[in-house]
Amino acid sequence: MASSFNVQEVAGYEQLMGRWSRKLAPLFVEFSGLVDGERILDVGCGTGSLTFTLAKIASLAEIAAIDYSPVFVEEAIRRNTNPRIKIQQADVCALPFEDAEFDRALALLVLHFVPEAGKAVAEMRRTVRPGGVVAAAVWDHLGGMPGMRMMVDTVAVLSERGRQLRSRYCFQPMMLPGEMKRTFIEQGLSNVEEAELIIRMDYQNFDDYWAPIAAGEGPLGKYMATLDAAGRMRTNAAVRDAYEAGRPDGPRSFANVAWAVRGTVP
Repeated sequence: MASSFNVQEVAGYEQLMGRWSRKLAPLFVEFSGLVDGERILDVGCGTGSLTFTLAKIASLAEIAAIDYSPVFVEEAIRRNTNPRIKIQQADVCALPFEDAEFDRALALLVLHFVPEAGKAVAEMRRTVRPGGVVAAAVWDHLGGMPGMRMMVDTVAVLSERGRQLRSRYCFQPMMLPGEMKRTFIEQGLSNVEEAELIIRMDYQNFDDYWAPIAAGEGPLGKYMATLDAAGRMRTNAAVRDAYEAGRPDGPRSFANVAWAVRGTVP
């Protein structure tokens, strides 16, 4: 099952989102809970933001990490120096693991990019033992990502194609309040809880914010790649104006919210 996330280069992804997922990972781990000696499955590991955080926080027996993108898998393997961590390319909707193989299955900033998110949750549940935990977190694109909304609202004013982007971006799977919680319950998990995790994204200047998007990274970058030269220049100028908000270019800070849900396998 292909992911709808668009990645061009690891460095661009790191500037766009990797640095922020590393900042979110400790909050998510605390919400998910860990016990020394557990076997953990990291679904959609990307470049290893959650994977390597898990290894630092607890003395775990095993961390199995998978991602659909060969680009991410290659980079995560390159960075890995821990023999307890095993990384491979795999599909979250068809996990290559036995039933009840893990104590916890975790997905950080993944399920909103999976077209059949319910199937992904079902697979995570299948691989976790009875009494174990399934947990996931996704960004709140509609109401909790002001820095990204700044771009999508700007391009929505510029064109019909921009309005279509905003509709897709704001209403990806699992993002509305209670949506992921309902999915966990529908997939048979018990004691399901929902929480909000908050970090700040701090940018040095407009280029720090804009460069990976302009280079085609992520869903917003994918939109930029569809524009002709004139469209890119117009969009660049409009988003810069929104970022600067009438003040000189420089640092900006945005609070960002992720929905987090955890449930227990009966």
